[in-house]
Amino acid sequence: MTAATLTYSFLGPQGTFTEAALEKMPGGDSCQRVPTASVLSALTMVDTGEADGAVVPIENSVEGGVTATLDAVSVAHDLHIVAEALVPISFVLVSKEPLALSAIRSVATHSHAWAQVRRWAEATVPTAEYVPASSTAAAAHGLLAEHPIADAAICAPLVAQQLGLHIIATGIEDVSGAVTRFVLTAKPGPIPAMTGADKTTIMIPLPEDRPGALMEILEHFSTRGVNLCRIESRPTGNGLGSYFFSIDLEGHIQEDRVADALAGIHRISPKLRFLGSYPRADKKPQQVLPEVSEAAFSAAKTWIASLQDR
Repeated sequence: MTAATLTYSFLGPQGTFTEAALEKMPGGDSCQRVPTASVLSALTMVDTGEADGAVVPIENSVEGGVTATLDAVSVAHDLHIVAEALVPISFVLVSKEPLALSAIRSVATHSHAWAQVRRWAEATVPTAEYVPASSTAAAAHGLLAEHPIADAAICAPLVAQQLGLHIIATGIEDVSGAVTRFVLTAKPGPIPAMTGADKTTIMIPLPEDRPGALMEILEHFSTRGVNLCRIESRPTGNGLGSYFFSIDLEGHIQEDRVADALAGIHRISPKLRFLGSYPRADKKPQQVLPEVSEAAFSAAKTWIASLQDR
């Protein structure tokens, strides 16, 4: 299948930061784009074959993991991550018609966006009611409805320009330089080739709730020199105390140190899920110590083989 015939679903509507991330994905500049109302619906389109891939947010530099994506990718869907993209995040406050800050009684936006502008909002529009929206772009579109969802919306500058909305304030994010990480997910298939600057994402159910259970898992990474980029615990939904760990690690499944670590963890937690190895968006190469390099693993295998062949 050529890139021109690919169909990608994404968290819509048009003009979201997710669509900006889609343009950075392999084939994203020429694919057919299908906006959806939620992360779950975007991923479901891939499950059902209506889309070849789905672009969804997974992590923010201010708020951390996007729980809806972590849960859906790790548990609800049998999908793999095949690429990632980083998008700088900046927000504007907009209205349909010019509006004074003192006249704003309600503000609509996505929950993650609201979390990133909360201090600004408390200082600038302290009496305004927060109205949740499925995305920042949906909040902006909602201002143009017959019955607007709020007096104002917080969204990306791009969608404000596309819709011709009045910009009341710019650069309202509490932390400048924030970045959101987005991933392209697809049905399991060929794994992207190793580049030397890769990530691997996995889900590990905690096999039993006891002292040292997590440490036993983490030791498999540390003894093989595998660095973890992100680790978050999420409830499985099977009762209090039942959790899984969503982990990003440096390296590729084709590297011996990574494969060896995952094999060791699989013995402890057989329901471990491999969720993909893919190139890092920042192209930062991993630092591998000599004793856990591919050459070291190859030499060790050769030594063992020489003993077994006697």
